[in-house]
Amino acid sequence: LMDVLAGRKTGGYIEGNISISGYPKNQTTFARVSGYCEQNDIHSPYVTVYESLLYSAWLRLSKDVDKSKRKMFVDEVMDLVELHPLRNALVGLPGVDGLSTEQRKRLTIAVELVAN
Repeated sequence: LMDVLAGRKTGGYIEGNISISGYPKNQTTFARVSGYCEQNDIHSPYVTVYESLLYSAWLRLSKDVDKSKRKMFVDEVMDLVELHPLRNALVGLPGVDGLSTEQRKRLTIAVELVAN
């Protein structure tokens, strides 16, 4: 169901209407104002939490957003998901070193938040 709502379902047969607050869903608008976190977290193990978020911000925010605003936005998101104490921690490999499973999930959410 989440794959259908996010517009990621490409195979099979899907029919029906999707409404959000009574309005027909527009995929372009929906994609711009929502984020999608996969169940499996995929992060580079050799970068810090801050670098992961800054990388996402640089790749996914509009080019009109200047450097200082990108950094400010990354800091705000880190505060929101309580990752600031882990700012300089290496992400590491799942189950081996670095962030715990819960911390990795918060990083995944933060990566999506900085993109909007």
